[in-house]
Amino acid sequence: MVSIPNWSRVYAGKVHDVYAPIHALAHSGIEVLMLVATDRVSVLDRVLPIAVPGKGAVVNAISKWWFEQLADVANNHYFSDDVPPPLKERAVVVRRLRMYPIECTVIGYMTRPVYASYEASGEFQGAPLPAGLRVGDRLPEPIFCPAIKAEVDSDDEPISFEHMGQILGSQVAERLREISIELYRAANEIVAPKGLTIADAKLEFGSSSDYGDDEFVFADQAFTPDSATYWISEEAEKGNPRTFGKDYVREAIGDEVLAWVSGTSSQLNVPEQVLEEAGSRYRHVESVIFGR
Repeated sequence: MVSIPNWSRVYAGKVHDVYAPIHALAHSGIEVLMLVATDRVSVLDRVLPIAVPGKGAVVNAISKWWFEQLADVANNHYFSDDVPPPLKERAVVVRRLRMYPIECTVIGYMTRPVYASYEASGEFQGAPLPAGLRVGDRLPEPIFCPAIKAEVDSDDEPISFEHMGQILGSQVAERLREISIELYRAANEIVAPKGLTIADAKLEFGSSSDYGDDEFVFADQAFTPDSATYWISEEAEKGNPRTFGKDYVREAIGDEVLAWVSGTSSQLNVPEQVLEEAGSRYRHVESVIFGR
């Protein structure tokens, strides 16, 4: 754990550490937190005993950029990058929110996990899909897939949209679905000229910490390689897109991770070249987005 003057760690998430200011008045009475992106990797809702050097800085930069780009689509929790110098590259100050307990996933393209279900049943999450689709193809319409967020090292629970409405209320559920799809579509419009496709994305939202306020604020990560599936558009059109970010890690060591998570193996041995390649792929997404 990193000790930061004037800040106290209040929570350790899968890939972020969350700090609260010791002196609240330092931010003019606005309730804030500091979100620190680490080099940790989470796969299958488990934090792996590995790190990808430099990943936190990449994720932080991309997330901050997206919050700025999409500010006209939805309010977000980004407040400032006025953070202690040692954390300058991998932390931001954000509004403190009451988070909705739902992870909002939007899927717009035929990813490999979607294809496995589609090949077996011709549908995904109860949504029928036309025949003849292959990996990399765009779906007729984005599919919204909610899940109940779990604690660290526990599985998220996929639920139906109707169940989401029972938890949050039908109007709140409908608005979160609308905002999620709006953000997803807007993000794809922005990266399309850069030669990128966002196949799917996991989004989270919060509201004011005052109960009864139905504000909808885009929070946590914003279309990072940890929370979204990036493809090179030309590769996707050919049906064999490479994966980036944690998707690459999951594919590179999938069998080892499954054995480790299930307890059939007590060790998770990850080749150094996998970590190096993972870091390279995180940086590649960053360089394309920023036009470097």
